[in-house]
Amino acid sequence: MPTLIKPSRSFTDELLQQYRQQGDAPADAVIAAVVEAGGPGGLRSLMQWLADTTDFSTRKQHEAVQTFFVEYAKLPTWADVGRMKRGMAFFKKHAGQIGLTLGCFSLPYCYLGANGAQVLWLTERIKNDTARRLQETGEWVFGVNDPKEWNFIPPKASLPEEKGEVKAIARTLKIRLIHAGARWYSLHSGRWNMDWGFPVNQEDMAGTNLAFSYIVLRGLRKAGVTASEQEEEDYLHQINVIGYINGVAEELLPHNLREAYLLDRAIARRQFASSEAGIGLTKSLLNAIAQQAGSATNRPEAVRNLAAGEMRFFMGDQYADWLEVPNAPVEKRLAGLVNRLPIFPNSPVVRSV
Repeated sequence: MPTLIKPSRSFTDELLQQYRQQGDAPADAVIAAVVEAGGPGGLRSLMQWLADTTDFSTRKQHEAVQTFFVEYAKLPTWADVGRMKRGMAFFKKHAGQIGLTLGCFSLPYCYLGANGAQVLWLTERIKNDTARRLQETGEWVFGVNDPKEWNFIPPKASLPEEKGEVKAIARTLKIRLIHAGARWYSLHSGRWNMDWGFPVNQEDMAGTNLAFSYIVLRGLRKAGVTASEQEEEDYLHQINVIGYINGVAEELLPHNLREAYLLDRAIARRQFASSEAGIGLTKSLLNAIAQQAGSATNRPEAVRNLAAGEMRFFMGDQYADWLEVPNAPVEKRLAGLVNRLPIFPNSPVVRSV
């Protein structure tokens, strides 16, 4: 019996170019209000709080921040709690392999977006303190995929700010405002080229959302992890819910795996190229992996080469060459056989498996 082809939307250049000029208006309005009230110093203070993964109380923050956390602490109406639970169960089942895939496939895959990578390069958040940024990423990704952080509120319920009960949503709204802060800094840096598009624009945000959903699934498949189509679709749904809370336009959230494939191909065709930013970010990532995972074995260079081999295994030589990933032939032969490289060693889900 032939496989039915799911109906899917097309993602045209015209559509993606339109979204390339758009940021996240509600989040950007919060940053504008904070800067108007306290200047760049007020924004720096806010960014410090946003980077704190232990403090989710907004009481000491600007009124615009408090309002934002109440108004946007909602699941989309299309969120399916059952699918979210199954998606998180899938994540937990494969947490170790997903951590490896995130570090050696999803993150460098994002750096292939030559224009989008510029904001990470200019703001220097990843370039100068990559290990800390990896830790933040791990805490967020593993946190929002932990059922204990959701309490499974109804789709239209809002976050009880005074209790901070829906931690996964609070985590994600913090990330959303960090993105808005990065947009503000980039636009006011005097170095941003609008030919790159709006900093942290909707097309790049959609690509990043795919990196944490569809690209993870591609990596798991390549590593030999078997999963049913329903499991993959449920995981895609879970990450789409997170993407919605994180401010990604609903039109750029793929309804199914076929749409995810089409959107990924469209963005890659438009944006992927070698760039100084992508090369530098990849080098910093490899160094951070060697520093974190290599300290346990006292062999950081061997770990760095293994991570480089994993990147080549997942991305293929053309993309790896664009990022100047070192060619480590011996380690590449081992790539795909490694079930876990502790790139996010302190993540709670990894510790529990």
